[in-house]
Amino acid sequence: MNARKILSIAILAASIFSAGAQQSGKKLLRFRYSKGDKISMVSRVEEDVRINGKRMPHMTILNRISLSIDDTDGRGRGFITANFMTSESFSDYGFFRSVDWDQFSSASEWWRDSAGRFEIADEYFMPIVRDMPIFPEKEVGAGDTWTADGYEAEDFRKNFGVAKPVKVPFTAKYTYLRDEGNLSVIQARYNLVFESPDSGNYFSDPPASTMGYSDVTIWWDNDKGQIDHSEETFRISIETYRGTVYVFSGKSVTEVTEFVKAATDDNVKAVREKVDSLGIRDVSVAKTERGLRIALENIQFEPDSAILVESEKEKIRKIAQIISPFPNDILVSGHTASAGDENSCQMLSEERADAVASYMAEIGVRTRNHIFTEGFGSRRPIGDNSVEEGRQKNRRVELTILDK
Repeated sequence: MNARKILSIAILAASIFSAGAQQSGKKLLRFRYSKGDKISMVSRVEEDVRINGKRMPHMTILNRISLSIDDTDGRGRGFITANFMTSESFSDYGFFRSVDWDQFSSASEWWRDSAGRFEIADEYFMPIVRDMPIFPEKEVGAGDTWTADGYEAEDFRKNFGVAKPVKVPFTAKYTYLRDEGNLSVIQARYNLVFESPDSGNYFSDPPASTMGYSDVTIWWDNDKGQIDHSEETFRISIETYRGTVYVFSGKSVTEVTEFVKAATDDNVKAVREKVDSLGIRDVSVAKTERGLRIALENIQFEPDSAILVESEKEKIRKIAQIISPFPNDILVSGHTASAGDENSCQMLSEERADAVASYMAEIGVRTRNHIFTEGFGSRRPIGDNSVEEGRQKNRRVELTILDK
């Protein structure tokens, strides 16, 4: 369990599309929503976990969220739909392993008013942090402080069998620290002290108490009227009814980016024409629910490894010319033919996806934080594994220009 894995990005999810009117060096901070606006955010969390004092493998958690303003109500509120995706990796004593990000995908929707207060159904577990930030009714400037109540909606389904979000309340203290160029720097701090209600479910050993703190610094872009980036330091301790103590601590950095619709008929046609003009073989292009997918079939690695051969690097360099004009994040999905046991196929597919992603970052297609990876082993064949031609199709890496 990673109680904080989407916290910092959830804070930003709650903080988009806002603007400030300036008078006398101070600003009236208000959320402003425009139907059709879209935004993407990525955070990288470095987290340490201890269970009853024993150190667990260090976690690196990459979160991505895409948000859309689908409606407004004429009273300053916006209706937001969002997709949250998380990729985890853990390392200990030199060992490193990725976790398929699709395991941690979820969708959510909520209304939010101009001050920042949520209206969201109990069925949704994301975002974790709600009613934060809340902006005051008065104009604020450097040195000003204010407080407002908020809460975290913790997801204890997997580890503790709790069916609904556990709401952990807090009171946040906000401080307008300073201006940096056109950015307003705002600090939000809060402590968590919460005794869970008795659920009666002692077989799963649910949480009995939650304690901790969060210290978030937000850089607010007053020209764009939205978050530019943020940093967070946190420590959370959860004790169960049977006395097991989980401690999560770490830091995160989150940034906001805009994106365009990639999966259109015109883009599919243009990409196919570019693939043909560059002479790239064994490539297919298609629209998917996630975005525009470019599949590299029969991709070649050194035998039984994730080391790309030089000819495939050349292919990826050509593909980079096609992908680079899109500002969107990239998802790299690895697939293998059916050979050996599925566990080894799964690990190999993850490693090969990571190798392609790392090479794309190396040649400047995107920074590594904007290239996600996942592996499917041999579970999603597109060819017949009983013949070589089919196995070549199944040995593939798919690059998706993400729309959500």
